[in-house]
Amino acid sequence: MEDTAINWSNSDVNDVETCIFCLIANKKDENTKIIKETKDLVCFSDIFPGAPHHYLVVPREHILSCFSLHKGHIDLVERMAKLGKDVLHDQGITDMADIRLGFHQPPFISVGHLHLHVLAPASQISKYMLYKFTPETNSFVTEEVLRKRLKSISPPLRCHYLENCKLFQCINCAQTGL
Repeated sequence: MEDTAINWSNSDVNDVETCIFCLIANKKDENTKIIKETKDLVCFSDIFPGAPHHYLVVPREHILSCFSLHKGHIDLVERMAKLGKDVLHDQGITDMADIRLGFHQPPFISVGHLHLHVLAPASQISKYMLYKFTPETNSFVTEEVLRKRLKSISPPLRCHYLENCKLFQCINCAQTGL
């Protein structure tokens, strides 16, 4: 049986206007230098680095967290990982076996905007920060494991799926046919 994603990505306009990662992604934060970007992703340095190279890759679209994702987002996660690896390569990191790519899971997120942590060398993650980046804990999931998990998560139901159904309440708009 497939799980269905909870639609956590629909944010209030005020959330998007005040989200620091939205501001960075849309080049409205003058204090953050974007290292590399694509049409829908940006990468910049983490302000509290846990390793000699610690970058964040964020989508320009405001998505709350990895819990907001479903199988339709697998490509997004892959593109985020590719951008992170490209940045590491640009920074001279050649040992891809000694990197860590992953996401914090709620309630262990510091910013309510999906972001991939890209750390290298993983063997040099600060002993004081290691607990935050330990793979497959309640707080941190690697991008590879997240992609596998997403294969079984269907997109959330939308109103148009329920147009002809008078029995169920749409979770997105709270309208019911009863």
